[in-house]
Amino acid sequence: MSDVLLVEKLDGHIAKLTINRPDKLNALNGEVRCALLGALNDLASDDDVRVVILTGAGDKSFVAGADISEFKDARPVDQYRSMAGSNVFSAVEQFPKPVIAMINGFCLGGGCELAMGCDMRVAATTARIGQPEINLGLIPGGGGSQRLPRLVGEGWAMRLIMTGEMISGEKAAEIGLVEAAHPLEELEGAVMELAANIGMRSPMALQAAKETILAARRMPLDEGLKFERGWFSLLFSTDDMDEGVSAFLEKRKAEFKGS
Repeated sequence: MSDVLLVEKLDGHIAKLTINRPDKLNALNGEVRCALLGALNDLASDDDVRVVILTGAGDKSFVAGADISEFKDARPVDQYRSMAGSNVFSAVEQFPKPVIAMINGFCLGGGCELAMGCDMRVAATTARIGQPEINLGLIPGGGGSQRLPRLVGEGWAMRLIMTGEMISGEKAAEIGLVEAAHPLEELEGAVMELAANIGMRSPMALQAAKETILAARRMPLDEGLKFERGWFSLLFSTDDMDEGVSAFLEKRKAEFKGS
Protein backbone atom coordinates (compact mmCIF):
# COMPACT_ATOMS: atom_id res chain seq x y z
CA MET A 1 0.00 0.00 0.00
CA SER A 2 1.25 3.46 -0.90
CA ASP A 3 -0.15 6.90 -0.16
CA VAL A 4 -0.01 7.73 -3.86
CA LEU A 5 -1.89 4.59 -4.93
CA LEU A 6 -5.01 3.23 -3.27
CA VAL A 7 -5.69 -0.49 -3.79
CA GLU A 8 -9.19 -1.84 -3.11
CA LYS A 9 -10.58 -5.31 -3.58
CA LEU A 10 -14.29 -5.19 -4.35
CA ASP A 11 -17.05 -7.77 -4.66
CA GLY A 12 -17.30 -9.56 -7.98
CA HIS A 13 -13.58 -10.40 -8.36
CA ILE A 14 -12.78 -6.70 -9.00
CA ALA A 15 -9.73 -4.72 -7.88
CA LYS A 16 -9.67 -0.93 -8.09
CA LEU A 17 -6.43 1.05 -8.34
CA THR A 18 -6.75 4.78 -7.66
CA ILE A 19 -3.82 7.10 -8.33
CA ASN A 20 -3.97 9.41 -5.33
CA ARG A 21 -2.30 12.76 -6.03
CA PRO A 22 -5.38 14.95 -6.52
CA ASP A 23 -3.48 18.10 -5.55
CA LYS A 24 -1.18 17.42 -8.56
CA LEU A 25 -4.07 16.26 -10.78
CA ASN A 26 -2.73 12.71 -10.27
CA ALA A 27 0.37 13.42 -12.37
CA LEU A 28 2.66 10.44 -12.87
CA ASN A 29 5.94 10.65 -11.00
CA GLY A 30 8.50 8.02 -10.08
CA GLU A 31 6.69 7.08 -6.88
CA VAL A 32 3.37 6.54 -8.66
CA ARG A 33 4.97 4.47 -11.41
CA CYS A 34 6.78 2.30 -8.86
CA ALA A 35 3.60 1.81 -6.83
CA LEU A 36 1.62 0.84 -9.93
CA LEU A 37 4.22 -1.72 -10.97
CA GLY A 38 4.19 -3.24 -7.49
CA ALA A 39 0.40 -3.40 -7.31
CA LEU A 40 0.11 -4.99 -10.74
CA ASN A 41 2.69 -7.59 -9.79
CA ASP A 42 0.73 -8.47 -6.64
CA LEU A 43 -2.64 -8.59 -8.40
CA ALA A 44 -1.33 -10.76 -11.22
CA SER A 45 -0.95 -13.67 -8.77
CA ASP A 46 -4.14 -12.95 -6.80
CA ASP A 47 -6.58 -15.64 -7.90
CA ASP A 48 -9.54 -13.77 -6.43
CA VAL A 49 -9.05 -10.85 -8.84
CA ARG A 50 -10.26 -11.28 -12.41
CA VAL A 51 -10.55 -7.65 -13.58
CA VAL A 52 -8.90 -4.36 -12.57
CA ILE A 53 -10.26 -0.80 -12.71
CA LEU A 54 -7.69 1.99 -12.95
CA THR A 55 -8.66 5.58 -12.15
CA GLY A 56 -7.57 8.83 -10.52
CA ALA A 57 -8.62 10.36 -7.21
CA GLY A 58 -11.18 13.15 -7.22
CA ASP A 59 -13.42 14.27 -10.06
CA LYS A 60 -11.00 16.52 -11.92
CA SER A 61 -8.35 14.21 -13.29
CA PHE A 62 -7.59 10.64 -14.30
CA VAL A 63 -3.91 11.42 -14.86
CA ALA A 64 -2.99 14.90 -16.10
CA GLY A 65 0.32 13.65 -17.51
CA ALA A 66 3.87 13.17 -16.36
CA ASP A 67 5.17 15.23 -13.46
CA ILE A 68 6.96 17.86 -15.55
CA SER A 69 9.11 18.93 -12.60
CA GLU A 70 11.04 15.68 -13.09
CA PHE A 71 12.05 16.83 -16.60
CA LYS A 72 13.97 19.85 -15.34
CA ASP A 73 17.73 19.35 -15.77
CA ALA A 74 17.24 15.71 -16.81
CA ARG A 75 20.11 14.52 -19.02
CA PRO A 76 19.26 12.57 -22.18
CA VAL A 77 21.11 9.49 -20.97
CA ASP A 78 19.27 9.56 -17.63
CA GLN A 79 15.92 9.94 -19.38
CA TYR A 80 16.69 7.07 -21.74
CA ARG A 81 17.74 4.78 -18.90
CA SER A 82 14.63 5.59 -16.86
CA MET A 83 12.43 4.68 -19.83
CA ALA A 84 14.38 1.60 -20.95
CA GLY A 85 13.55 -0.52 -17.91
CA SER A 86 10.16 -1.73 -16.75
CA ASN A 87 7.60 0.88 -17.74
CA VAL A 88 4.11 1.14 -16.40
CA PHE A 89 2.46 1.59 -19.81
CA SER A 90 3.66 -1.79 -21.08
CA ALA A 91 3.10 -3.38 -17.67
CA VAL A 92 -0.59 -2.49 -17.84
CA GLU A 93 -0.85 -3.74 -21.42
CA GLN A 94 0.91 -7.01 -20.61
CA PHE A 95 -0.93 -7.59 -17.32
CA PRO A 96 -2.59 -11.01 -17.67
CA LYS A 97 -6.05 -9.82 -16.62
CA PRO A 98 -8.40 -7.24 -18.17
CA VAL A 99 -7.81 -3.63 -17.12
CA ILE A 100 -10.46 -0.91 -17.51
CA ALA A 101 -9.48 2.76 -17.44
CA MET A 102 -12.13 4.89 -15.73
CA ILE A 103 -11.33 8.34 -17.12
CA ASN A 104 -12.95 10.85 -14.80
CA GLY A 105 -11.24 14.08 -15.91
CA PHE A 106 -7.96 15.24 -17.43
CA CYS A 107 -6.28 12.40 -19.31
CA LEU A 108 -3.26 13.98 -20.92
CA GLY A 109 0.20 12.95 -22.10
CA GLY A 110 1.36 10.06 -19.96
CA GLY A 111 -2.18 9.77 -18.62
CA CYS A 112 -3.54 9.21 -22.11
CA GLU A 113 -0.74 6.71 -22.73
CA LEU A 114 -1.59 4.91 -19.49
CA ALA A 115 -5.24 4.71 -20.53
CA MET A 116 -4.26 3.39 -23.96
CA GLY A 117 -2.26 0.63 -22.25
CA CYS A 118 -5.50 -0.54 -20.66
CA ASP A 119 -7.76 -3.01 -22.43
CA MET A 120 -10.87 -0.84 -22.30
CA ARG A 121 -11.47 2.84 -21.67
CA VAL A 122 -14.66 4.43 -20.34
CA ALA A 123 -14.69 8.21 -19.94
CA ALA A 124 -16.79 10.99 -18.52
CA THR A 125 -18.30 13.00 -21.38
CA THR A 126 -16.57 16.05 -19.89
CA ALA A 127 -13.13 14.43 -19.63
CA ARG A 128 -10.31 16.19 -21.47
CA ILE A 129 -8.07 13.81 -23.39
CA GLY A 130 -4.97 14.46 -25.47
CA GLN A 131 -1.24 14.24 -26.12
CA PRO A 132 0.07 17.79 -25.48
CA GLU A 133 3.80 16.97 -25.46
CA ILE A 134 4.29 19.03 -28.64
CA ASN A 135 3.72 22.13 -26.47
CA LEU A 136 6.90 21.25 -24.57
CA GLY A 137 8.89 20.66 -27.73
CA LEU A 138 8.53 16.91 -27.24
CA ILE A 139 6.63 13.94 -28.62
CA PRO A 140 4.86 11.19 -26.64
CA GLY A 141 7.39 8.97 -24.89
CA GLY A 142 5.20 6.30 -23.30
CA GLY A 143 3.84 4.68 -26.44
CA GLY A 144 1.44 7.37 -27.63
CA SER A 145 2.81 7.49 -31.17
CA GLN A 146 2.36 3.72 -31.46
CA ARG A 147 -0.88 2.95 -29.62
CA LEU A 148 -2.87 6.03 -30.64
CA PRO A 149 -2.90 5.30 -34.41
CA ARG A 150 -3.89 1.71 -33.68
CA LEU A 151 -6.97 2.98 -31.85
CA VAL A 152 -8.05 6.02 -33.87
CA GLY A 153 -6.21 5.76 -37.18
CA GLU A 154 -3.20 7.64 -38.47
CA GLY A 155 -5.01 10.88 -39.33
CA TRP A 156 -6.46 11.49 -35.89
CA ALA A 157 -3.19 10.41 -34.26
CA MET A 158 -1.30 12.93 -36.40
CA ARG A 159 -3.76 15.66 -35.48
CA LEU A 160 -3.79 15.01 -31.74
CA ILE A 161 -0.02 14.61 -31.44
CA MET A 162 0.95 17.47 -33.78
CA THR A 163 -1.50 20.02 -32.39
CA GLY A 164 -1.57 18.99 -28.74
CA GLU A 165 -5.30 19.69 -28.66
CA MET A 166 -7.56 18.21 -26.03
CA ILE A 167 -10.82 16.52 -26.96
CA SER A 168 -13.81 15.69 -24.78
CA GLY A 169 -14.67 12.21 -23.61
CA GLU A 170 -17.69 12.39 -25.88
CA LYS A 171 -15.51 13.14 -28.91
CA ALA A 172 -13.04 10.44 -27.86
CA ALA A 173 -15.88 7.92 -27.99
CA GLU A 174 -16.82 9.10 -31.49
CA ILE A 175 -13.30 8.45 -32.85
CA GLY A 176 -12.71 5.20 -30.96
CA LEU A 177 -10.19 6.42 -28.40
CA VAL A 178 -12.57 5.28 -25.65
CA GLU A 179 -15.27 2.64 -25.89
CA ALA A 180 -17.97 4.64 -24.12
CA ALA A 181 -18.60 8.04 -22.53
CA HIS A 182 -21.08 8.80 -19.74
CA PRO A 183 -22.01 11.84 -17.66
CA LEU A 184 -19.58 12.08 -14.74
CA GLU A 185 -22.24 11.17 -12.17
CA GLU A 186 -22.98 7.94 -14.08
CA LEU A 187 -19.39 7.00 -14.90
CA GLU A 188 -18.50 4.86 -11.90
CA GLY A 189 -21.76 2.92 -12.07
CA ALA A 190 -21.22 2.17 -15.75
CA VAL A 191 -17.64 1.02 -15.16
CA MET A 192 -18.62 -1.13 -12.18
CA GLU A 193 -21.33 -2.78 -14.27
CA LEU A 194 -18.82 -3.55 -17.01
CA ALA A 195 -16.26 -4.87 -14.52
CA ALA A 196 -18.85 -7.05 -12.78
CA ASN A 197 -19.87 -8.50 -16.13
CA ILE A 198 -16.26 -9.42 -16.90
CA GLY A 199 -15.61 -10.67 -13.35
CA MET A 200 -18.23 -13.39 -13.82
CA ARG A 201 -16.20 -15.02 -16.57
CA SER A 202 -13.58 -17.76 -16.48
CA PRO A 203 -10.23 -16.17 -15.56
CA MET A 204 -8.34 -18.49 -17.89
CA ALA A 205 -10.63 -17.66 -20.78
CA LEU A 206 -10.18 -13.96 -20.00
CA GLN A 207 -6.40 -14.31 -20.13
CA ALA A 208 -6.63 -16.26 -23.37
CA ALA A 209 -8.91 -13.61 -24.87
CA LYS A 210 -6.51 -10.81 -23.92
CA GLU A 211 -3.42 -12.59 -25.22
CA THR A 212 -4.99 -13.59 -28.53
CA ILE A 213 -6.41 -10.12 -29.20
CA LEU A 214 -3.08 -8.44 -28.45
CA ALA A 215 -1.36 -10.98 -30.70
CA ALA A 216 -3.28 -9.56 -33.65
CA ARG A 217 -1.09 -6.44 -33.41
CA ARG A 218 2.16 -8.26 -33.95
CA MET A 219 1.30 -11.39 -35.94
CA PRO A 220 0.36 -11.91 -39.58
CA LEU A 221 -3.15 -13.32 -39.93
CA ASP A 222 -2.05 -16.93 -40.51
CA GLU A 223 0.14 -16.92 -37.38
CA GLY A 224 -2.58 -15.21 -35.36
CA LEU A 225 -5.14 -17.82 -36.36
CA LYS A 226 -2.76 -20.59 -35.33
CA PHE A 227 -2.13 -18.85 -31.99
CA GLU A 228 -5.88 -18.55 -31.43
CA ARG A 229 -6.46 -22.24 -32.23
CA GLY A 230 -3.81 -23.20 -29.71
CA TRP A 231 -5.45 -21.23 -26.90
CA PHE A 232 -8.95 -22.40 -27.90
CA SER A 233 -7.88 -26.03 -27.78
CA LEU A 234 -5.94 -25.61 -24.51
CA LEU A 235 -9.05 -24.30 -22.76
CA PHE A 236 -10.72 -27.69 -23.37
CA SER A 237 -8.50 -28.99 -20.55
CA THR A 238 -10.08 -26.70 -17.94
CA ASP A 239 -12.85 -27.37 -15.44
CA ASP A 240 -14.25 -23.95 -16.34
CA MET A 241 -14.85 -25.07 -19.92
CA ASP A 242 -16.67 -28.17 -18.65
CA GLU A 243 -18.75 -25.97 -16.34
CA GLY A 244 -19.57 -23.49 -19.10
CA VAL A 245 -20.75 -26.18 -21.50
CA SER A 246 -22.74 -27.99 -18.81
CA ALA A 247 -24.39 -24.76 -17.68
CA PHE A 248 -25.35 -23.92 -21.24
CA LEU A 249 -26.89 -27.33 -21.87
CA GLU A 250 -28.66 -27.31 -18.50
CA LYS A 251 -29.93 -23.74 -19.07
CA ARG A 252 -28.41 -22.36 -15.87
CA LYS A 253 -25.86 -19.71 -14.94
CA ALA A 254 -22.24 -20.92 -15.04
CA GLU A 255 -20.18 -20.71 -11.87
CA PHE A 256 -16.55 -20.42 -12.94
CA LYS A 257 -13.93 -21.36 -10.36
CA GLY A 258 -10.74 -20.59 -12.25
CA SER A 259 -9.57 -24.17 -12.64
